[in-house]
Amino acid sequence: MAVSTATATELTQEQVAKILVKPLEAEAKFLAAGPRIFDTASPLRIPKLGGPTVVTWVGENEQIPEANPDFDEVELLPSTMKSLKTLTRYSNELARQSVVALDAALKDRLVTDVAAKIDSQLFSASGDGVTTPQGLFAWAGTQTLAVDGALALDDLHDAEALALGANVDPAAMRWVMTSRELIALRKIKATDGKYIVEPDVTAGSGYTLLGHPVIVSNRVPDTTGGTPTGRAALVDFSKIAVARDLAPSVKILDQTFGDFDQMAIRVVARYDAKPLNPEAVVKLTGITI
Repeated sequence: MAVSTATATELTQEQVAKILVKPLEAEAKFLAAGPRIFDTASPLRIPKLGGPTVVTWVGENEQIPEANPDFDEVELLPSTMKSLKTLTRYSNELARQSVVALDAALKDRLVTDVAAKIDSQLFSASGDGVTTPQGLFAWAGTQTLAVDGALALDDLHDAEALALGANVDPAAMRWVMTSRELIALRKIKATDGKYIVEPDVTAGSGYTLLGHPVIVSNRVPDTTGGTPTGRAALVDFSKIAVARDLAPSVKILDQTFGDFDQMAIRVVARYDAKPLNPEAVVKLTGITI
């Protein structure tokens, strides 16, 4: 009998597919939602006009009263704002012997992680606006709708009413919620057992509720404590400003660790975000989970 691969497996050459299997990960969605992005390396001040002035009816030969408009400003990216930074070292031997392009694989990994961290922070309820950006659910001056129970379709109508009452453009509004809240709403049935929220088979990919697109992100944080609750929001992202000092920027360091015969990849990013009109953000809080 001839010697075969079955009887002499020790002599066969191993085959390694030259691909790298990546885990399933959530995409960064805050910046893709359409905020106004300003590229700047220094603190940014955006002038803001105050409320309407008082205009009165004036008769013939009567003195016209003066109107003094108010002005304000939105400040972003103070000099104290920290950056996101990460660095990974690897040996030149590993780079030469790797079956995949190691530098490209590491670059993709680090850029994805930095983008995810930015997305998580901008959707969060934390941040002081001084050293770390404030998240959407930490902004002051926004409108709040206390659900205090399971999220229902009536709550969505109430949130829309608050937005319309603040003169928010309905065509620009988007829901922000976790997949848990979205699926709970889609499971609501009428008395005849039929689902109330029916998908539009003629529409493209994605979800809509009350005609507004839904941004599904599981980075929307729940409250902490003994009885945590969920959050959601109805947002006009065109009324949000993002100051961008550095998008996730990659630098290959080929000399810094030369005495170890190593190379490194460094990724740096620096952002800040604030609402230009806080009334264009309606937060739904106290959602039972």
